[in-house]
Amino acid sequence: MIYHRFTDLDVYKECRKFRTEISKVVKDNFPPSEKFLLTSQILDASRSVTANIAEGQGRHYYQENVRFCRISKGSLEETLEHLITAYDEKYIERETLKRLQIQ
Repeated sequence: MIYHRFTDLDVYKECRKFRTEISKVVKDNFPPSEKFLLTSQILDASRSVTANIAEGQGRHYYQENVRFCRISKGSLEETLEHLITAYDEKYIERETLKRLQIQ
């Protein structure tokens, strides 16, 4: 299959769903006191996942695309760490954490 745009990539589509779910979880569960702390960090990290996929695809050079995919993976791991913090702080339930880790 030939991909003409980053939005055609299956990985982008899955990460977009993940980013949307993270945003919903944050808005539904995090306290206002975390607005400029954990909320901001987790939203930035989850948005960086899809943004780096898009930027890498736009570079049109294989090695640069690979580099941005690695950065995207790092942002995904950062998002998961923030979810663990949210669980530790009792902002989300264990089931939510597990579901998002699997996703």
